[in-house]
Amino acid sequence: MAGALVLIWEGGKFLFAIPTYKLPHIHQIFADLLRRTGGDELMAWIMAQNAAVTAVESLAGFALGGMAGLLLAVTFAYSRLLERGVLPYVIASQTVPILAIAPMVVVWLGTSWFSKAVIAAYLTFFPVTINMLRGLKAVDPEALALMRALAATPRQVFLKLRVPASLPYLFTALRISATASVIGAIVGELPVGSRWGMGVVIINAAQYYNWQPANLWSAILVSALIGIVFYHVVATVERRVLRWQPAVPTG
Repeated sequence: MAGALVLIWEGGKFLFAIPTYKLPHIHQIFADLLRRTGGDELMAWIMAQNAAVTAVESLAGFALGGMAGLLLAVTFAYSRLLERGVLPYVIASQTVPILAIAPMVVVWLGTSWFSKAVIAAYLTFFPVTINMLRGLKAVDPEALALMRALAATPRQVFLKLRVPASLPYLFTALRISATASVIGAIVGELPVGSRWGMGVVIINAAQYYNWQPANLWSAILVSALIGIVFYHVVATVERRVLRWQPAVPTG
């Protein structure tokens, strides 16, 4: 996969004669990570420090959004009235661009890590809400009828039937939300006032793109790696938890 990406990158650059200031070579991007700054710090170390900040914000937003999504899904599954009344507004909330919401959240909550976590949660809760709700309703009718015939309590039906049926749907949503939380955290770091995070690195690198294009691409690479790590952690947990059942697609 990585080899194919390098081949496409370098091949496209050669075939279309793309200048370096528009698209640097792969080796130049990695060389930028080994470059020392004016303060004699290794660029890779600076990237790692900022990546750690973004990762913490993303993880907090992932947890916050995941819990909010689970709570909403369970509420909607057991209350048709609330589902009909509130779910349309939940869906409508996703039509508002995150770039419009992020500055308002930063104004309200300041430039602390919590504001970035809230922005990350905004992108995280929706997939969890929709997929978990779908999973909670995807129970086998015959199994549900059997449990009711055996006088199972609503709690037993929920824990022993609905939750297991919803897990494949939940993990599908969590894989999506894991990468979305990183995007949300980075977007939250873009407004003026933030000092740390990959969003700050990207903004600073973009200002000098014509002189150091590799710096922006190395920042993008590190940001992508955070999302890839998050995705694979969730996928690993999914494989261990759902050995008995394959993942469910989001279609």
